[in-house]
Amino acid sequence: MNKSKIFRYILITPVIIYAIFLILLPILYIVAISFLQHDIYGGIINKFTLENYVNVFNSIYVAVFLKSFAIAIVATIICIAIAYPFIIFISEKSSIKRNVLITLVIIPFLTNSLIRMYGSVILLRKDGVINNFLESINVISHPLNLMYNNTGIIIGMVYTLLPFMILPLYSSMSKINKSLLEAAADLGASKIKTFKKIILPLTVPGLFNGALMVFMPAIGYFFISDILGGGKLMLLGNLIKNQFLTARNWPFGAAIAVMLLVLTFIMVKIYKRVGGKMDELGGF
Repeated sequence: MNKSKIFRYILITPVIIYAIFLILLPILYIVAISFLQHDIYGGIINKFTLENYVNVFNSIYVAVFLKSFAIAIVATIICIAIAYPFIIFISEKSSIKRNVLITLVIIPFLTNSLIRMYGSVILLRKDGVINNFLESINVISHPLNLMYNNTGIIIGMVYTLLPFMILPLYSSMSKINKSLLEAAADLGASKIKTFKKIILPLTVPGLFNGALMVFMPAIGYFFISDILGGGKLMLLGNLIKNQFLTARNWPFGAAIAVMLLVLTFIMVKIYKRVGGKMDELGGF
């Protein structure tokens, strides 16, 4: 073995150790306890059972799954609707302005998302900044209910996850040959037609990547529904958290988490099949 290979193995060793002890082993532990039983005191009984997975398909929990998926889908669609106009706008700017605008998108990552959620309460509550402003300009006569409901949760999801949609789309947009857009404009194509025929097909890989990065966290971010939903609405992330911390039913909570892992795996496979092929073909 030559020195270059030894040096390469030395470089990747910390990553391998990290992956094994902080990713692989915890996942294997969760999978293992999902097949075990629990006692009335919250302990784990080392007896094999499939009851936890059977309970996952109880109508009550299926309703939680469906509601979580619906909210995640709505949040993803809104992020797409906001991200596309933004990346088209910044793509027309100079490189300095583009860098400034992308930096503004990244800046929220410098602050803990939990702190930002508490900060958004000041904006969204009935006597908050948004309602006071709208009332002051006579747009509304009564405060809007922007919190403690599905609307508040979706706003929180979009606010938190929008950068994960913008950045992949911006990466795909930056690869588009500008001469294609100039040719479309010279031929009299409208902006809508240019978007449908050029921008959208060529940014499909970024769209799939961004949708995946928004949809999956939107299912599991329990703190958003706790803060902006007031703890009144049960989503999948809240269900898992409650099983571990409140109900003390770790095996059932682990079974739900495993189902979420399976869903994540399916979504990744779909992205590799569809988004990956589109990327190889240059978006067509």
